[in-house]
Amino acid sequence: MSKRGYHHGNLRQALIDATLELIEKQSPQGFTLSDAAKSAGVTPAAVYRHFAGRDDLVMEIARQGFEMFADLMEHAYNGGRPSALAAFEATGRAYLAFARKFPGHYMAMFESGISLNANPELSLAAERARAVLMRAAETLSQHIPAGRRPPAAMFAAHIWALSHGVVELFSRGAPGSRAPFPPEDLLESGIGIYLRGLGLVPPDQ
Repeated sequence: MSKRGYHHGNLRQALIDATLELIEKQSPQGFTLSDAAKSAGVTPAAVYRHFAGRDDLVMEIARQGFEMFADLMEHAYNGGRPSALAAFEATGRAYLAFARKFPGHYMAMFESGISLNANPELSLAAERARAVLMRAAETLSQHIPAGRRPPAAMFAAHIWALSHGVVELFSRGAPGSRAPFPPEDLLESGIGIYLRGLGLVPPDQ
């Protein structure tokens, strides 16, 4: 199948698709460029027509992943509707959904060790995803007087870290990490406790 894609001029995407499978099975560090070429049905030399090397290939997968992730986060945020709190919580659930549906992209984005500043396109895609959560955080805190308002960048980063932790520990089937509750419930309750502690939502919400 991959050779057919290559003959049709789709070698670049065939390599990406083959590499995604390798990442899911063997981790972002567990394969070579030759492995990717073999899986795509081409010679290693053919890979260099589209990618400078293995890291460049993984970087492109991460870039695509961040573009998809940002689109999903935008959709989940839904312009802050039906409420600032509901929209903020929806972005957390979108994080879990993305990690489940696109594990290869997720691992390339967060577990490959590549720098998000390695090229402008990757950096821009990653920033677009972060900007959604930042916007949600800023909207959620607008009712608090400026002098007492926690920095939106701080609690946006904390919620990102909480979401990431739930994914890594309980949502991806890591050995010995059976969750005591569904990952979505863990994340939602954690977000609620954190936001109440900052005074961002009333105690009864």
